[in-house]
Amino acid sequence: MAPVTDASKGLVLIVEDERPIADLVRLYLSREGFGVQVEHDGAAGLAATRRLRPVACILDIALPGMDGTEICRRMRADGDWTPVIFLTARDDEVDRILGLELGGDDYVTKPFSPRELVTRVKALLRRAAGPPETDRVRQLGPLALDLGRRTVTLGALPLTLTATEFDLLAHLAGRPGRVFTREELLAAVWGYASHAGTRTVDVHVAQVRAKLGAAAGLIRTVRGVGYTADA
Repeated sequence: MAPVTDASKGLVLIVEDERPIADLVRLYLSREGFGVQVEHDGAAGLAATRRLRPVACILDIALPGMDGTEICRRMRADGDWTPVIFLTARDDEVDRILGLELGGDDYVTKPFSPRELVTRVKALLRRAAGPPETDRVRQLGPLALDLGRRTVTLGALPLTLTATEFDLLAHLAGRPGRVFTREELLAAVWGYASHAGTRTVDVHVAQVRAKLGAAAGLIRTVRGVGYTADA
């Protein structure tokens, strides 16, 4: 089916083999002004990411041919950092952590509310658009975050972060020395608060630290509380 291309908020790609779920999500996204393209298998989904360049991707993990995490891995390997939300029917940590380590931005466990999923998509795109203060730069030791351009440099070297990794780092760097609980970070960065989802924060912090390399110590764990950033 041809994608809707004239929607005001951009095109969202859904890769979901359960057609009733895909149709329901398509309906809710369309109502919010998004164009929607649906694919039902992994290979077609990956091809669509390359052909259509959507503003966001919703990827089921269990897909025929190629699963959602592999689609995401190949996108990131191609230098495509389009925001990705994973859908999973398996309520365990393995899929969630694996997906996030491959560069996913968020996940939703089935069964889910389509309204909540649309809210997650909109929140993710707002974060990716950056703040209105296009000239603001946050400095944390050798780390510089340009909030308008949404770029990060460590010394003279650029770092590639997902939209969520950037927002997490920017939030921590915005108040150096302030200790944030996982729940506070989940609410501020992801736009929702849930104790069950705090593992997501830990995974993203680990990924940001890995990308910081020798400067990973800029983000410090406060045992039993949360995280802080300080030079």
